[in-house]
Amino acid sequence: MAGKSAEEQRLADLARLRRVRDRIDREYAQPLDVDALARGANMSSGHLSREFRRAYGESPYSYLMTRRVERAMALLRHGELSVTEVCFAVGGSSLGTFSTRFSELVGMSPSAYKEQVSQAAAGLPACVAKRVTRPIRNQEAPQAAPHLL
Repeated sequence: MAGKSAEEQRLADLARLRRVRDRIDREYAQPLDVDALARGANMSSGHLSREFRRAYGESPYSYLMTRRVERAMALLRHGELSVTEVCFAVGGSSLGTFSTRFSELVGMSPSAYKEQVSQAAAGLPACVAKRVTRPIRNQEAPQAAPHLL
């Protein structure tokens, strides 16, 4: 029996990458790392990282951090939790690392964001506030083809 063709292998890899992305979306608050994600997809961590970046324009770790920051932004908009509580609620293990990543993506510290957004988003529906304040990473990265999303 012959092995998979290159096209069949590429499609199988894309399906596994979608499952990895879906897992990150679902389990962003859990302790995830590239090795665990790769094991779950039956791929080596290097292969997963390369293929994920090629398909989605960023590494699995960057995608995870974007999801965590996006969720943190939503929690901070509600204003009910402190920055430290938000950090741990979204899966951060270090307030310093979380604040650094948040600042890289959003352009300001979590506490500055919390203060600013509480004033700016007052009166906006939650769905509009989420869309307007969504973090965008790697704007210069080529966009993935729609069929990959």
